[in-house]
Amino acid sequence: MSMKPRILILDDDATVLVSLALLLKQSGFETLKCDDPERALALLQQQPVDLVLQDMNFSQQTSGAEGLALLVKIRAQHPALPVLLMTAWGSIELAVKAVKLGAADFFTKPWHNAQLVQLIDNTLQFSAPRVHLDRLSLDRQYDFTGIIGEHAELLKVLATVGRVANTRAAVLILGESGTGKELIAEAIHRNSSRAAKPMVKINMGAITSSLFESEMFGHVKGAFTDAKTDRKGHFASANASTLFLDEIGELPRGDQAKLLRVLQDQSFTAVGSSRSELADVRIVSASNRELAQSVAQGDFREDLFYRLNLITIRLPPLRERKSDIVLIATQLIRQLANEYGLGRVEITPNALAWLCAQPWPGNIRQLKQALERTLLLAGKALLEQSDFIAAQDIDGSVSAVSNAGIGETHGIETHGRTIDQVERQMIEKAFAQHQGNISRVAKALGISRTTLYRRLERHGLVKADSQLAGADSDGIGKS
Repeated sequence: MSMKPRILILDDDATVLVSLALLLKQSGFETLKCDDPERALALLQQQPVDLVLQDMNFSQQTSGAEGLALLVKIRAQHPALPVLLMTAWGSIELAVKAVKLGAADFFTKPWHNAQLVQLIDNTLQFSAPRVHLDRLSLDRQYDFTGIIGEHAELLKVLATVGRVANTRAAVLILGESGTGKELIAEAIHRNSSRAAKPMVKINMGAITSSLFESEMFGHVKGAFTDAKTDRKGHFASANASTLFLDEIGELPRGDQAKLLRVLQDQSFTAVGSSRSELADVRIVSASNRELAQSVAQGDFREDLFYRLNLITIRLPPLRERKSDIVLIATQLIRQLANEYGLGRVEITPNALAWLCAQPWPGNIRQLKQALERTLLLAGKALLEQSDFIAAQDIDGSVSAVSNAGIGETHGIETHGRTIDQVERQMIEKAFAQHQGNISRVAKALGISRTTLYRRLERHGLVKADSQLAGADSDGIGKS
């Protein structure tokens, strides 16, 4: 009896069926071919199959509705069977929708043979039937410090993290803003053999093109006017460690070519130097954009995309794991209360139910901000639904507390500190988190840049006269 994985190829184009069957046979797989969705469903009932390669269209229509309907039927009848979808670049958005409906992943026509075989190998490896996942068993095997939740979709993510962490595989983490992509990157590094060295984190959206090579690869003294000394770049700093490229989708296309060259050659050259250095660096990247869509639109290089996404991890938004909100909220409120020295603080059941009913478009980051704001404005040990509603109604940020008259200080103190003092601490914390980027700090605090400037001036954190006149989005926090 053959132990080769068996793959069902489902497409109404005979040329595609023959081409894929030949490629897979040469790569060590058994194949079944089918050009009709109904016959395919019958075939799956009759013969064991390890993976399905499925086209999105089976008639003159090109809406993809038939492909989505077939995917839903396959998932209903065979929930553990991985399905890879075939699509054209113009249908990437539809393929992403299909992934949300349960497809393991997708690839585009025309495909790259080696990349497709690698995708199939990865999918078979990581989609193999496994025992029921539970958080306790995962925590016994791996360190997932800081990641809160027990939802099935999150547990799938954590299981994948555990399996790939100790490999060299490049990992691409996709998810909406605030879903915890950086925490997942940290978990990958922490559970790898590279954990002895700190992970190097880079916000790719904050690096200007003129400084890209110097920032990433370093420079030698005299390489340009301001190069007073040698400077080690991020790749050198991450040698034998992990390099986390956050917001990779923001990288300009010209700089993408420079990054790709280093990933291909595993070496780099500092600006102004003639000596090439090896780069023993594991790449983990993250984006809140659908990079495949960016490739289709010409904004992101296809070859770089394939270099970065050997393993793709998709984080579910908070609205799709609402059963975790109570756990997240109760743990975060205790952490925040401890951080601000407020003693034990709890949330009433009605308030928790209200939190669970909210859409949270900003995901866990927004939930945490709401908890932090309410904690400081309510000033009590038991937070009720009315406290959260009142806090949301005030400008959307604890930095706007003066709108409620607290800017003049109403005598509210938290363990010897006034709300003004707490507000200053929050602003300083936001500046540290966002490396002094004024636009990001204002957005994180939920206020306008003008309001933030006034707060900075009042707290003596910056000289307003030199910053108010045309400060740019990344020019604050350095004085």
